[in-house]
Amino acid sequence: MRSNFSSSLELLLKHEGGYVNHPDDPGGRTNQGITQRVYEKFLGRDVTEEEMKDMPPDKVFAIYKTQYWNRVRGDDLPTGVDLCVFDWAVNAGTSRAGKALQQIIGVPADGIIGSQTVAATSKYDPAQVVEEISQKREDFYRGLGTFDTFGRGWLRRNDETRDEALRFIAEEV
Repeated sequence: MRSNFSSSLELLLKHEGGYVNHPDDPGGRTNQGITQRVYEKFLGRDVTEEEMKDMPPDKVFAIYKTQYWNRVRGDDLPTGVDLCVFDWAVNAGTSRAGKALQQIIGVPADGIIGSQTVAATSKYDPAQVVEEISQKREDFYRGLGTFDTFGRGWLRRNDETRDEALRFIAEEV
């Protein structure tokens, strides 16, 4: 079975960077894009600031694989669409990314990517789906109260993710 997880994760981590604790970021302490809340839930316990700063690569990999990639059915989505949905899921939640995909392909938008969503997605041109997801993502960002603080970075990330997804699609043809 094809999996673009490793290459998608590599691209995602270029955008996520290292440890941050920006006062205007509602996610709070974050390392490599993983919030303290997500890390604590994954480990089943509270973590210290030092543990957040020293998050091991194997935990980063496991969290992204189980909590994001698998939840959006990345291995089952068309190449390119997988990257776009995964990256947005990490940035804004698996449900939001799932609902956007479902709205684009015309299935009930419950935010849970299941077999109906996967089957319907395969009937669409992946490049068109990537373009539409990217537009929905931009619209979402522009509507956020923190857009003035983080918007330029979000839009750059969205554009770069779209471009890489389209490159993935072109390479597969």
